Amino acid sequence: MIWEQVYNPLGNIWISALVAAIPILFFIIALTVFKLKGYVAGLASVAVAALVALMAYGMPFGKVVGAGVFGALSGLYPVATIVLAAIFLYKLTVKTGKFEIIKNSITSITADQRIQVLLVAYCFGAFLEGAAGFGAPVAITAVILIGLGFKPVKAAGLCLVANIAGGSYGAMGIPVTTPATLTDLPALEIASRTSYIIPLISIVLAFLLVFLVDRMKGIKQTYPAILVCSGTFAAVQFVVLNTLGAVLVDILSALAALLALTLFLRKWRPKQIYRIVEGESAEVIKHSRGEIAKAWLPFGLLTALVILFSLKSFKDVFNGLTLNLPIMGLDKMVYRLPPIVSKPTPYAAVFKIEFASTTVAILLAGLLTILIFKIPWGIIKDAARETGKELFLPIVTICAVLAFAYICNYSGMSSTLGLALASTGGMFPLFAPVLGWIGVFLTGSVVNCGSLFAPLQAVTAAQIGISPAAMVAANVIGGDMAKMISPQSVAVAAAAVGLTGRENELFKFTIKISVIFLVVVGIINLLIY
Repeated sequence: MIWEQVYNPLGNIWISALVAAIPILFFIIALTVFKLKGYVAGLASVAVAALVALMAYGMPFGKVVGAGVFGALSGLYPVATIVLAAIFLYKLTVKTGKFEIIKNSITSITADQRIQVLLVAYCFGAFLEGAAGFGAPVAITAVILIGLGFKPVKAAGLCLVANIAGGSYGAMGIPVTTPATLTDLPALEIASRTSYIIPLISIVLAFLLVFLVDRMKGIKQTYPAILVCSGTFAAVQFVVLNTLGAVLVDILSALAALLALTLFLRKWRPKQIYRIVEGESAEVIKHSRGEIAKAWLPFGLLTALVILFSLKSFKDVFNGLTLNLPIMGLDKMVYRLPPIVSKPTPYAAVFKIEFASTTVAILLAGLLTILIFKIPWGIIKDAARETGKELFLPIVTICAVLAFAYICNYSGMSSTLGLALASTGGMFPLFAPVLGWIGVFLTGSVVNCGSLFAPLQAVTAAQIGISPAAMVAANVIGGDMAKMISPQSVAVAAAAVGLTGRENELFKFTIKISVIFLVVVGIINLLIY
């Protein structure tokens, strides 16, 4: 039976929006006020979202169940499988002693842990975001920071915040190219519009990361390094976004910043070397270039394979190996209506298992690591068992929060929130990033947020006489500010550093920062447009 979405079930768009926000507010309160474990808050939010969908929106019970199942499956694959594969690869490097060499190689560049955050979380994290996305950058960089001596909450929190640097253009620029395709707008124009704000955010972000580690003293002692790193990153970012577009911007910006900072540190060092554990020795064991290259090989393979598997030409070769599983009773049985879309459109609900996926790329990197290093079966089995045991509850959390998000999306609750913000008229540029922020909170992905809200952004912009590309860009930027608080991202970060059940601590670490950045972005957007 076909069901059409209802966007204003209570007859007043703002009252309807308040009701639509209940599941989101419940999840936030459950984490921050009641301090429930992530999987408990997630499962409870699924129930709350289902009740709102049934009682306020009149969504048929079978379709509510179908949306929840679809969300849970999407949480399992690709999100959870990416984290599983990445952590398994990390554990292999630890158990074979290679990670100790990786740690020493980073420390040989600088023993100062404030600058290590710039190297790992900011630069390497943005590089991985450009290559992989989908949670892998936060998971990998967080475990590296822990290996360098950071406490789990701090490591995960810093990496979530640092993800802003590359979050607008992850996985080869698809957060920009996907909404461009959906709205028939030039991808380069959208990328260029994001360059009005994102490079500035990138510079501020580098200073913020050091501040979070060592407050103002850290900034005063390391500002030359911060300026070299963030200035290079932002400059390359601006140029690439206005010439080549979004596809390679993260990779090129990160590599340029990493190279510039490494070369700068050969000539300069802070007067005082900062270590989190006071009095801890900063001395490291020296390794040959060959040893360092071999130790980094697993992550080099991961990066190369993820980039390869992200290329459209490579994906096209393996299109025939994609398994498409339509969700019965949901796929094309829910219709989205104007003004969310230009005409009544069936909402697809197809669970896809792709061969050319990030998960397969990371698994292949792990397999090649096993073969190249000739890792014994006992170590492989221990790494796999530990990974599965540690990530079981985090995977439940990931599946629960995506089930809750998909119910919000398929019931029309997300669109109600979007329409309420779109009704603000001339003030819409202020709220356009908020729409992206809400979308990423619900979907965990800037790409999915674009699929959800980019058409609405473009239509609303055209109606009030503003560039549609500008508001689609605002959707991308606002969504980026929400990645650090998205339940999916928080669950992934918690899983990576062994903080299962303590997701509320990470959420508390990031929520204020996210909101402040969102307000700043909204004000800048309003002033520009």
